[in-house]
Amino acid sequence: MRFGKNDIRRIRYNMRRGAERPFKKISLILLHLIIIVACGAVCMGLCLAYGAFKGVIDSAPDIGNINVTPTGFSTFVYDSDGRQIAKLVSTDSNRIPVTGDMIPQNLKDAFVAIEDERYYSHSGIDIYGIIRAGIKGLTTGHFSEGASTITQQLLKNNVFTSWTSESFTESIRRKIQEQYLAVELEKNMSKEDILVNYMNTINLGHNTLGVQAASLRYFGKPVSDLNLSECAVIAGITQNPSAYDPIEYPDNNEGRRESVLDHMLKCGFITQPEYDEAMADNVYTRIQTVDINTSDEQINTYFIDALTEQVLSDLMEAGYTETQAYTLLYSGGLNIYSTQNSTIQRICDEVCSDPASYPSYVQYLLTYQLSIQKSDESMQHFSTAMFETHFKEQDPLFTLYFDSEEEADAKIEQYKNEVMEPGDTVIAEYKNLVPQPQISLTVEDQSTGYVVAMIGGRGPKTASRTLNRATGSKRQPGSTFKVVSTYAPALDAAGMTLADTQNDAPFAYIDGTPVRNWYGEAYKGMCSLRYGIEQSLNIVAVKTLTEITPELGYEYLLNFGFTTLVAAKEIDGKVYSDIQQTLALGGITDGVINLELNAAYATIANDGVYKKPTLYTRITDHDGNVILDSSIFPDRRVLKSTTAWLLTSAMQDVVNKGTGTACNFGTTAIAGKTGTTEGYNDVWFCGYTNYYTASCWAGCDDNKKLSNDQEKALAKTIWRKVMERIHADLPRREFEMPSGIVQASVCGLSGKKAIPGLCDGSIRTEYFDMDTVPTESCDVHFSGDVCAYSGLPATIFCPFKVQGVLTLTDNAGAHCIHDEAFMSNPAAQEVIAAQRAELEARNMEAVQQQAAVIVQQATEYLAACEGEYNAAVASGDPAQVAEAQEKLAQAQAAYNAAMEALNAAAGQ
Repeated sequence: MRFGKNDIRRIRYNMRRGAERPFKKISLILLHLIIIVACGAVCMGLCLAYGAFKGVIDSAPDIGNINVTPTGFSTFVYDSDGRQIAKLVSTDSNRIPVTGDMIPQNLKDAFVAIEDERYYSHSGIDIYGIIRAGIKGLTTGHFSEGASTITQQLLKNNVFTSWTSESFTESIRRKIQEQYLAVELEKNMSKEDILVNYMNTINLGHNTLGVQAASLRYFGKPVSDLNLSECAVIAGITQNPSAYDPIEYPDNNEGRRESVLDHMLKCGFITQPEYDEAMADNVYTRIQTVDINTSDEQINTYFIDALTEQVLSDLMEAGYTETQAYTLLYSGGLNIYSTQNSTIQRICDEVCSDPASYPSYVQYLLTYQLSIQKSDESMQHFSTAMFETHFKEQDPLFTLYFDSEEEADAKIEQYKNEVMEPGDTVIAEYKNLVPQPQISLTVEDQSTGYVVAMIGGRGPKTASRTLNRATGSKRQPGSTFKVVSTYAPALDAAGMTLADTQNDAPFAYIDGTPVRNWYGEAYKGMCSLRYGIEQSLNIVAVKTLTEITPELGYEYLLNFGFTTLVAAKEIDGKVYSDIQQTLALGGITDGVINLELNAAYATIANDGVYKKPTLYTRITDHDGNVILDSSIFPDRRVLKSTTAWLLTSAMQDVVNKGTGTACNFGTTAIAGKTGTTEGYNDVWFCGYTNYYTASCWAGCDDNKKLSNDQEKALAKTIWRKVMERIHADLPRREFEMPSGIVQASVCGLSGKKAIPGLCDGSIRTEYFDMDTVPTESCDVHFSGDVCAYSGLPATIFCPFKVQGVLTLTDNAGAHCIHDEAFMSNPAAQEVIAAQRAELEARNMEAVQQQAAVIVQQATEYLAACEGEYNAAVASGDPAQVAEAQEKLAQAQAAYNAAMEALNAAAGQ
């Protein structure tokens, strides 16, 4: 054996290797086990995934049984008693199917280019689009980019229409089924048929379902006659039918049309010359012309219009796409059980259509549009604004108001004669005369949130889904906002009471603008919040909101359900906000909607609990399945029960002895609030009984000021007439006081505990929430040491203190400046000396003024005695003469004494 150095090293290595071999074997075995387990887990996971996937696929609708061809069933609306009141059908809302040979190739290509550019190459799902959307989602964090193909969209619109709100798992399940069926559908149906069915299904705005209905609505001709530019307009609507509506938002649609044409050019569907020609086409003038001449054969009421909008909104909020919502509403055979009370609606209709309900002098506001074809075949359009400008150049006082239709027609003929030239032809003409002032009215059962009746305007309704002033018109709420923006949060959250007072005296907003009361420049002094509500005092409301902060008022308004308020909004480079002092008086950026203002008052009437104002109870589909139920909308408490009752109590004073006495019809308890904007552009009355809450607005559509007393009282007139008839046969009911309300006597000038012997002349009884009964003593009435210089309660250091009694207003709780810190100032004695001199001068002036008053009184008395003496002399009665002479002598003596006192006060 060799025992060299290298040999020994080799022997040691072999010995260590032998010792490590068992450990290596164990490690190898563990590694194999881990690999086996991992492979098993992967296999098991794959099996489970496959099983789950197979289960999802197996539960998908049978491709042999599904039908992607659009079908339609009429939708019916019923009133609260189950009587049919409407059928949702109109000329521009029906789907009108067409075959593939009737659709221009340009329109097919436009849809493919903008919606699914790989449509002809994929097998139902777009793998590239899915990857692209996934990458964008991962890189941006927003998974909003869609990758649905036209085939998938067709299935979604016609097969998967029963889903509303989905969980994440349910959404994945439905998406897998949708993609699976898309592949299967393309095995059973040609690309051409899929595309045609899609184009007959898609929602294209303005209630049009399918390309034929859209072509007729926007261009007044069948789809087969559309040119390239018009095809791009229609295809551009698809992504967002509301935002890209070519009638309401032509500018939005124009940008989208350009995108469609760009995609068509990129895909090779059109040439550059075709692109340029389409871009140069002023297609929107033709749409305007057609729109002027298009009207519905069936005109729905304002209530049905509002119901339609709410149903569409709720369907989309529940998870339906806009296309699905429109399809369901107009072709889904729905049964809509509305909240309309036909008896109450009929009362509202009769009152609001009765000429006796309005001022005797009626004017009509003209809307006029004219389209003409020139001799060179070019088109020219004239708007209402152009019509008005034309005549204002001739007469600066010209307005669009006319006393009669004949007067308006004469002006229209004059206009046409002046703007048209020989050879011009009238292509389209639209005239609409709307009586002014206008109104809106909402009536709600506050206990359920059901809107039982609605009026959206005065005068004949000329079409469905036109301006509904109860739901679509934002107007300034005026003083109706004082209750909900200021007094409600003040009582509910800021610890204030109806007995608390504010000094109705000159006051300015933070920017220095004076706050003005509606009754003029006079002021009422110390006023309780109850009196401020009763008499609608502006300064009291603004001071109260300033004290509790506009932020708190804004927060409560949002909780009351207002959706039109803005925290910050830029207009023409300037930022506007509703979180400011003017919120107290309803001075807001955009205004409010009648329906929402009424719901806020209904909240107070309903014990402080907000219920979403709804126009239906439930909606069932063609097979009777409930798809929407208004009972699922959650209620929320906005105010404490005690706060709601206290506000009701104060608003009863408004009706019984305040600004709303004209609304008191006397057969039941009523609470309410008037509202008037500065200048009388808008007038309101919002009020309620134990049965119903109603809000009426009156004003002119163009914001013209109301001019006479009848116009200014119109909202109150309509409200009273409607509510008086609604309650004619209903038993009288008082507002029920909740537990937690107590009565207490307080000083009426401070709203605090009265001080015996000092507040005796101003003690009042008020209602309070038991937690806010005043415990502090009155700080307005004061008896004790008074600073003669400042007229405030004196400190113990005051050099001018005298005994006195004070009634403090703005300075409640204050003292004179002569406190310890003032007196320790080295310059204090110099200041006091100057104050003493000023006080002496003021006293002297006061003495002089008092002496002058006495002289004036003595002069008047002397003149009266001289008159009596002359009359006695004329009578010849010696006794009368003697008596008159004695009085005259006394009057002369008093006059002489007064003059001596005046001269002495003047230092003479």
